[in-house]
Amino acid sequence: MIRTYLIFLIIFCYNYAVYCQNNDTLSDDNNEKSKICVQKDVRDLLRNKNKPPKPPKKNSLLVLPNIGSNPSTGFLIGVGGSVAGYFGSSKETKISLAGFSVLVTSKNQFISFLKTNIYTKENLFFLQGDLRYYHYQAPTFGLGTNSPDSKEYMGGWLWQGADTKDTEGSYPMIYDYFKFHQTVNRNIVGDLYAGIGYMLDYYWNIEDAILNLDTIPLQLTPHFGYSAINGFDAKKYVLSGFSINFIFDSRDNQVNPYKGYFANINYRINQTWLGSDQNSSTLWAEFRTYIGLSKKTPRHLIAFWVFGDFQITGKRPYLTLMALGEDQRSRSGRGYIGGRFRGEDYIYGEVEYRFPITQCSKLIGGVIFINANTASNRESNVHLFESIRPAVGFGFRFMVNKYARLNINLDFGFGFESQGFYFSGTETF
Repeated sequence: MIRTYLIFLIIFCYNYAVYCQNNDTLSDDNNEKSKICVQKDVRDLLRNKNKPPKPPKKNSLLVLPNIGSNPSTGFLIGVGGSVAGYFGSSKETKISLAGFSVLVTSKNQFISFLKTNIYTKENLFFLQGDLRYYHYQAPTFGLGTNSPDSKEYMGGWLWQGADTKDTEGSYPMIYDYFKFHQTVNRNIVGDLYAGIGYMLDYYWNIEDAILNLDTIPLQLTPHFGYSAINGFDAKKYVLSGFSINFIFDSRDNQVNPYKGYFANINYRINQTWLGSDQNSSTLWAEFRTYIGLSKKTPRHLIAFWVFGDFQITGKRPYLTLMALGEDQRSRSGRGYIGGRFRGEDYIYGEVEYRFPITQCSKLIGGVIFINANTASNRESNVHLFESIRPAVGFGFRFMVNKYARLNINLDFGFGFESQGFYFSGTETF
């Protein structure tokens, strides 16, 4: 099925790109028409046509409801959204972005987070933050992209990365989780930043839902086995350390970039004297870029995203290993359940084609994407790229603030034996 979608997407992308490129070469007779074809947003539709448009605001707030149901959480309800704005003059300071969410469920679970990417006045500092508290239940699947065999997981439709039915082939876990990641990066020259940070991941009240040590044979789980082999307490653990960071960011807008590059290298050193259960170190490397396909319509582009998380020294607790959907903004892996693939080493890549659907107003846009990920399992000698899981999909964009380029997103992703629906604000990357 993925192969069929992939062929269709390639044909569509090629034909639409040719169409848009041809429309870039408008004759002089069409110049007057092209001048009135400007970006519009939802507020333009609601505005009284007899009144002049209001000047752009310095800040933009988007709040979205989140209502759903799945076997792990039961019925859930809450709100989430994004805040975009400037901490200085918009001519001298890049736009800042924060995402937030608060959810409660019928099974007495609680999910909350605040994720920030802030540029101070005149871009002197770039601050990245990730604050979360979960009282949560979620399925896990072991380590490696091929563990367990994906054929054992016959997924139904996913809602926001959570399964809407009982997840076969999984190992459900219940836990409390507190995360505090904060980096402070200072501008060195141009678009280059360097800095340090502190990172804390604390899990407690951990329960393996199907672990049973009183049966014959024993009912074991990947989490329990990994913890026992590597000397971690299976009920609670801490990963605490500092980081050294280098960032290059030439994007014209981090909410919805039309051009530029973003690169982030983060070397994290976890130490027992800072509270970690064991000493370890990891490397995070990330790269994004945006290639325009139309001079007249900057919203018509191809975007690339790739990142990797690598275990350099020591060992980390099971739930702190990188997994699908656990990047800072929790946007990777459309098409699969969150946490579906996990490993000591992990690489993810995605390509997204973005285009306007309503050609003149550009109020409604579309995206087509292809992603893939691979994870290791060192205990089983499963290396990166031995198994790769791809996904494809499409989505729609509704511009709600043309000044901040803030969209409402509706996406559909199709992975191997699974598919999902995603509803969010701001671009995926």
